[in-house]
Order: sequence, then C-alpha cells, then structure tokens
Amino acid sequence: MKFSTAGEFHTVDIPARGSSAAAFIVPSGQTAAGANDAAGNPFWFNGQPTLRFNPIVLKSLFGKSVSYTGAKRIESGAPLANKIKPMTVKFTKAGTYTYFCDIHPGMKGSVKVVSKSSSVPSAASDKAAVKRQLAADQKTAAKLPKTIVPAGTVSVGGSGPGGVEFYGMLPGTVTVKTGSTLTFQMSAASYEDHTATFGPGNPEDPKQSGTYLGKLAQTFNGPGPFDPIATYPSDPAGTPATLNPTLHGNGFWNSGVLDRTSATPLPPSGRVTFDTPGTYDFYCLIHPFMHGKVVVQ
Repeated sequence: MKFSTAGEFHTVDIPARGSSAAAFIVPSGQTAAGANDAAGNPFWFNGQPTLRFNPIVLKSLFGKSVSYTGAKRIESGAPLANKIKPMTVKFTKAGTYTYFCDIHPGMKGSVKVVSKSSSVPSAASDKAAVKRQLAADQKTAAKLPKTIVPAGTVSVGGSGPGGVEFYGMLPGTVTVKTGSTLTFQMSAASYEDHTATFGPGNPEDPKQSGTYLGKLAQTFNGPGPFDPIATYPSDPAGTPATLNPTLHGNGFWNSGVLDRTSATPLPPSGRVTFDTPGTYDFYCLIHPFMHGKVVVQ
C-alpha cells in the first residue's frame, strides 16, 4: 500500500501493536538557561526543559518500501524534501491497523488487511469515497472563518470534524475596553500547534526577520532545541499578566505553544489583561501568516 502526503505536511506513523502515536514535540534533554527579557530580567522558565521536534519524525522513509509485521513502528518521517515520493508498506499479516499523523495529533486512519481470497473495494469505489469525504470537508472549511467565539475569547485557529482546520485568528480583530482580559485558546477539535504572541516585529515579513518576533519565529525552522522564549508562556501559570508597551521591556506577551493533546506538556490556552489603550498586533510564531489585532479603547 502506498502512502502519499499529496503535497501537505503530514507523517504516516504505524505503531507497533499495543503502542500509540509518537509525540511531535518532546523534551530535548537540555534545560533553559540565560533566557532574559528585553528589560534584562530572567524569564521564569530558566531551568525548565527545552523542547524540540521528535527526532524520529525528522528521518524520512518517503520514496522507500518497507514491511510491517506489527513488531515495530513504521514512521514515514516528515516530508522535508522538495519532491516527495510515496512510502510503500507491505502488510504481512491480516488485521486492522491504525495509522496516525504525528504532526497533527488526532489525525488517523485505518488499514484493514484481509486474506488473498477475500474481496476488497474497487479502485473506483475508493475514488468515490475520497470524493465524498473531500466534498464534506470543503463544506466544513467554508464555514470555519465565520465561527463565532464567546466574548472575551480569541480562538487561535479554527477546526471542524475530521481534522479540517482554519489557519487564522477568530476574530481577526477584537475591540475591548481598557482593563479587559482575553483568553487565547486552541479550538476544541484542533489537531494543530499554535501560539498567540505580541511584541515588536512582523514575523511574516522576511524584511523583519531580525526583529524580536522575527527571530523567535525562526526557531521553528530547525530541529531544535527551540528557543524557550518562543515555546514557553512568557508568564508562569496562575500569575496575572498585564500587556502594555513596557511588559517585559518591549510589550512582549506569549501564550507559548498551545495544543489540545495530552501527549505533550503544552497548555491549550493563555490569558492576558490589557490596561493601556492602543492597537496590539499578535501572531502565531509557528504559522506567522496567522495575524490578529486587539484594539484597546
């Protein structure tokens, strides 16, 4: 059986029998040290483990043929090359096998392997099933940008059934009164990782790669360890943070990396209060094209 990414950023993880999907982000084995804010004050997460992409996800089997017996994991790795060929897997034993995308926890499928004498769906039947699934997903995707979120909340991305995702802030612009607190949270069905990050610079603009946010966003372009200032919440859990142009010396506040899976140590949300009128831009450092604004009046 051939597994292809179809031009998207996914992995194919077929765990050994009795095992589950591998985590995408894991501790690096190192600890954060010397991480200071723009005012020169140490961040709270010094001494905490730094994070990195799971090394097994960085080794690719795309373009290769392998056999799966159930004894050990088959991991395609991330599609990091420009042109990706399918990974071919030979299933040696009958049974039903669940496979996962490690990059998007919760995204999964199954392969049912039957005896040679058993009948299987035709190629035409499979094609029709794919067409039906795509049509349903497209309808879901068209609705996601119109998602209404509760007052006092910004959804960092949107999601629907089956792993359909919207890469945008909801709402894109939110207006609040001075002294208001906003919760930035992952949508309930999301399989993604995002951040909500305020500070100097536009990480989407290549000309601003040297700015504070521009540098932090670049940490996700390599295997890690990631810069802890990008991955950890800028303020410890349970400690109220108030965002204004002088927070952490330069108006920096970061939710840290957020997700909805228990396989990582990452939280699903973060809260911050706005006490100074103005317009505050925020971004996802992992997907910098995700940009929103908070207007404080």
